[in-house]
Amino acid sequence: MPLLRYLVSLRFVLLVAAIGTAVGAIIMFLQASLQMLGAAIDLLKGEEPKIVTAMVMGATDTYLFGIVLVIFSYAIAFGFVFYSGADRLKLPAWMRPTGMDELKMTLISVIIVYLVVDFATDWAEKGSMGWETLVKPISILLLAASLRLFTGHGASTADDRTTGDAAAGKRDGT
Repeated sequence: MPLLRYLVSLRFVLLVAAIGTAVGAIIMFLQASLQMLGAAIDLLKGEEPKIVTAMVMGATDTYLFGIVLVIFSYAIAFGFVFYSGADRLKLPAWMRPTGMDELKMTLISVIIVYLVVDFATDWAEKGSMGWETLVKPISILLLAASLRLFTGHGASTADDRTTGDAAAGKRDGT
């Protein structure tokens, strides 16, 4: 039993990851706020609208990534370290990941969104670009297709957990 007690106590090592992820989220929020401030200053200076739009899009994407890091931090801390069953049920389903696979899929989805916003930002800044610009959208398409293959056609989502299996079945056509 002492070995089992020791192994269970190791879950508190994961708290380091949860705290690190929370610090990362704060850094992302600060970075995004500075980007928005820079966009506002450029707007007041009369900079080209494409540049301001690109800065706002980049800041929005950074905020999105910060939000995902907050969700990861919470999921690690209260999913693997602390067990707060009743408090956890009060949260919306999208803040209650069911395991590491769901966290990984969320991270891959955020990476895809980041790449889409990055491509749109590049396009907004530069205007027309050469044929080699197609590399990024093709990569995004391939990543999205592989995510779809990993999740499968009948995979359950957070929406399915909140609306019930009957609604999911209607959506899937079964």
